[in-house]
Amino acid sequence: MTLGPWLRACAERHGDREAMEVMGEAKSYAGLDGDADCLATGLTAGIGLAPGDRAAVIMRNSLACVDTWFAMARSGIVDVPVNVAQRGDGLAYVLGQSRSQAVVCDIEFADRLAEVTPELSELRHVILHRPDGGDSGAPSFGPGVAVHELPSLYADTAPRPPALEATDIAVILYTSGTTGPPKGAMLSHAANLRLTRHTRRLMGYGPDDVLYTAFPLFHINARYTTVTVAMEAGARCVLEQRFSAGGFWDTCRAKGVTAFNYMGALLMMLWKQPARPDDADHPVRRGFGAPCPPDIWEPFEERFDVRLTEVYGSTEVPIVTQNGMADVDLADRRIGTAGRPSGLYGMRIVDESGKEVPPGLAGEIVVRSQPGNATFSGYYDMAEATAEAWRGGWFHTGDRGVVDADGYLTFIDRMKDCVRRRGENISSWEVEQAIARHPAVLEAAVVGVPSELSEEEVLACVVLKPDRTVGEEELIEHCTGRMAHFAVPRYIRWMDELPRNASERVQKFQLRAEGLTPGTWDRLAETGVRR
Repeated sequence: MTLGPWLRACAERHGDREAMEVMGEAKSYAGLDGDADCLATGLTAGIGLAPGDRAAVIMRNSLACVDTWFAMARSGIVDVPVNVAQRGDGLAYVLGQSRSQAVVCDIEFADRLAEVTPELSELRHVILHRPDGGDSGAPSFGPGVAVHELPSLYADTAPRPPALEATDIAVILYTSGTTGPPKGAMLSHAANLRLTRHTRRLMGYGPDDVLYTAFPLFHINARYTTVTVAMEAGARCVLEQRFSAGGFWDTCRAKGVTAFNYMGALLMMLWKQPARPDDADHPVRRGFGAPCPPDIWEPFEERFDVRLTEVYGSTEVPIVTQNGMADVDLADRRIGTAGRPSGLYGMRIVDESGKEVPPGLAGEIVVRSQPGNATFSGYYDMAEATAEAWRGGWFHTGDRGVVDADGYLTFIDRMKDCVRRRGENISSWEVEQAIARHPAVLEAAVVGVPSELSEEEVLACVVLKPDRTVGEEELIEHCTGRMAHFAVPRYIRWMDELPRNASERVQKFQLRAEGLTPGTWDRLAETGVRR
């Protein structure tokens, strides 16, 4: 099945039942299906897009964004969601590399789109969405680019169903590109529905559930582990544009939320809120995501009366492992690990030569699909990158992990984040976590820099909390009791903020390239202690 017929089947089962609420606006299953038809006709018969054409979407969470997504899926147009933080070179790259012929754009992003259109030789249509319904004008997008208002494309007739296969590409999702240009991961209709159905079974969702997310629809998380999962279960979902730690539980009470998606930072923000007598007085019973800091996992569940289920995966291969199914005894999970293989993929831990290593030894996590189209279909227009990622018939995640004798995976680090010092592999993540535990530290990024003794030394780039101070030696003392001696940073660089890309991931390649900047503190030079 492809997403278009799947949406129709959902509408036939649930009709006028409310399917979702986005920023206070609700729509039924039948309404989603009907509006997908109307907009699909406008995109195809109206402006001439065809199956296989790429159309980018630069929109915040809204019902119009959902309509656009489903209309493209129904008509066979390949959807290219763009992070709304993108601008300039980054925006031009994604739109150009995807060869998008059309862009659907919230009016607030029109100016930044107009700035890059001279670089987009294949762009033919800009479709503007005005959330407030006003008419504030629009910039010029240059010759050869037709401008449309999104409401004008909702036609009165259903489109002619295209001849689509389940293996056809539905969406191109761009990876972060922390070590190079972003890569467009192509996901088929089958892959998206496989993820949807697996998540629904994993979490045990049913018609009485209400799923919440504030994650954006340009990420796989909100799309295929919240929206489509809720619809597959006949449930309801609530989408917002921003997460509020202070107002989260009140929102859940008001909306009847029974489950939510998270990433580690979200849980930590909730955990750090002042304790209240009604912390567990809400309808939420399940959380899905990763990673929860192991030391707060069980206290979080007890304080808020919520059960967490964690997974390990990526855009290319979602849910490689899972830790704790919703309807399985707690003994099935192992806190501090990423769980056991989900059954969607085969998984191995391999050494640098690609040879599988025994349990207990660390190596790269590699994955290959079981029957059923669960993996991505390659990187768009990047044959060499695709071949490199799939060398030996296995997808190389670039992540380092270890599997125990019972099959539980522990994620260690991104391999390129691993600092090699004096024959020892140092987990940058572990050093960062330890530094971040200092009460004056807001965040830290750890990278390797060249050592005069060969291999690398550890550089910690540290951002302090507002109005807080800490000396270098105090921070080193803080680290000394929390990690192996060879992992304690030699260098400390104070920064106002860490460099990030549009997906808010730290640009470690930039920190490595900058290396030892003026003012970087050197423990060896200052204390004479090398360790």
